[in-house]
Amino acid sequence: MSESTSSAAGVTWDLGDLFASPDDPRIDETLRQCKEDAEAFAATYRGTIDVPGGPAPEHLLAGLQRIEDIYDRIGRVGSYAGLLYAADTSNPVHRDLEQKVEQRTTELRNLLLFFDLEWLELSDADAAKVAETPVLAEYRHYLTSERRYRPHKLSEPEEKVVNEKDVTGCHAWGRLFTELTSSLSFPVERDGKVWELSLSQALALYHEPDRELRRRAHDALFDVLERNGQVLTFTYDTLIQDHLTMDRLREYPNPMEPRHLANEVDAESVEQMMRVVEANYGVAHEYWKLKAKLVNLPKLVVYDQYAPIGAKAEHYTYDQARASILEALGQFSPRFQEIASRFFDGRWIDAELRKGKRGGAFCASPSPKVHPYILCNYTDNLRDAMTVAHELGHGIHGYLSLHQRLVNYHPTLPLAETASVFSEMLVFDYLVRRVSDPAAQLGLLCGTIEDTFATVFRQNVLTRFEQAAFEARKSARLTPEKLQDAWIAANAPYYGDALEMTPGYRWGWSYIPHFIHTPFYCYSYVFGELLVLALYGMYREQGPPFVPEYTRLLEQGGSASPAELLAPLGVDFRNPEFWQKGFRELSRLVEWAKSLA
Repeated sequence: MSESTSSAAGVTWDLGDLFASPDDPRIDETLRQCKEDAEAFAATYRGTIDVPGGPAPEHLLAGLQRIEDIYDRIGRVGSYAGLLYAADTSNPVHRDLEQKVEQRTTELRNLLLFFDLEWLELSDADAAKVAETPVLAEYRHYLTSERRYRPHKLSEPEEKVVNEKDVTGCHAWGRLFTELTSSLSFPVERDGKVWELSLSQALALYHEPDRELRRRAHDALFDVLERNGQVLTFTYDTLIQDHLTMDRLREYPNPMEPRHLANEVDAESVEQMMRVVEANYGVAHEYWKLKAKLVNLPKLVVYDQYAPIGAKAEHYTYDQARASILEALGQFSPRFQEIASRFFDGRWIDAELRKGKRGGAFCASPSPKVHPYILCNYTDNLRDAMTVAHELGHGIHGYLSLHQRLVNYHPTLPLAETASVFSEMLVFDYLVRRVSDPAAQLGLLCGTIEDTFATVFRQNVLTRFEQAAFEARKSARLTPEKLQDAWIAANAPYYGDALEMTPGYRWGWSYIPHFIHTPFYCYSYVFGELLVLALYGMYREQGPPFVPEYTRLLEQGGSASPAELLAPLGVDFRNPEFWQKGFRELSRLVEWAKSLA
């Protein structure tokens, strides 16, 4: 159980395509040059965008190209600092660089924010006329989507104050959360010895066949979190209040609206989707009762939900994961396989377990001028292999859209989750076809069903919890008890009478990084998973002709709204029936599991 026992030991990324080291002189030189360029940009363009009739299209184009270049360069510095920090949050050099770059980036953003504000000051008629000119075709989506924020902008001095205070405000609280949760040790007894585990290692024990070990990991996890509960509660309470304050100042109608605008989806479509999810909680209840029989229990407890089906947990080395993922992607598209190989061969992945490393997994796509990077914590099980597949889906998405401009590069969060989940499905199909033994097939199938539940049902629960927490904070400070009650209330409909929650599980909200760093992110997972279940059904029906259409979707990055990007595939996510298609696929998997059982 020590960090060195993982087969991913030594699998660390090489960030040399960004910068050579934390003391690379190019970092300070880039920061200095970007500031000079930003000052020159402001001297040239201030007062030239918000003009009667709107700016000349050629003038606006030149400004967009210049400001995009500045943001691209400073963004690569910021990504480098952020990736170093995620790889070792305890390293003071990494901490100092990350904070320095954040402060310098804030300074630059304040020099440049006038440009967007002047664009938002234009009348709708003048802005539409300018944006529709052919010379601005590559920037049209960016220019029109930015206008959504027009009712919520503040004055330039106010926006500068917001940027400045965020460095020592919400961003600082986010760093505190990351550094605290990355530094925690969870003592778990195994084989007669007490192991001090990281958060990722403790959570990985939920997938062990030994029920007593799962229970001890569960108890250790929430015992340590409870001991740190006051700090975790105060951090979350402060961040929610900060969010609500900005909502009031910017006149957002509700706390989710900023996320909806960023995702380019409407609130009603999201709420419809969440209601469809809740109408299908019975699928989960049916499965939990089946699983209880499979593991010979009268009823599952929360630490049983990921217990493996079979005599032992599937041990899966990092090399096995690599081989399976590459072959699965190759059967779908040789191009996808070739791109994924670049991540492994180019050391674009950091997978080993280390003290101080950020928990969880993510894929960072810094810029269209450099490839994406992946971080994960590989603990030698099949679920982690699927996590690598998930993050590689993000990586392939980012790689396929490298030809896009920076403003069109990053897809909105709902579509950002599409390629990742699709990649998981490809790897699952590959693995399950290679297994002839029904018992082994059942184990794989149950693992995929549970991962799908975690991405659809659980993420819906997390979003409902966030809604409840934000609503409660409007009237009073959040206490641990209030957050615990909101957490249990949000989980209760999902688990129903089929799965028992423990007293310790009341702290289950306290280690979720999305609540801290990206409020209301979680519904994007629901969107992405259900979308992929529907798209995967199309792939099973169409076969190879589906591949080029899907590839074109990924190549477009964020160059259009989700509705526009999905239209060629026949997707209308505003129709509740579309979401039900995803549940028909999920129900098919559950019925398959019942037949194998």
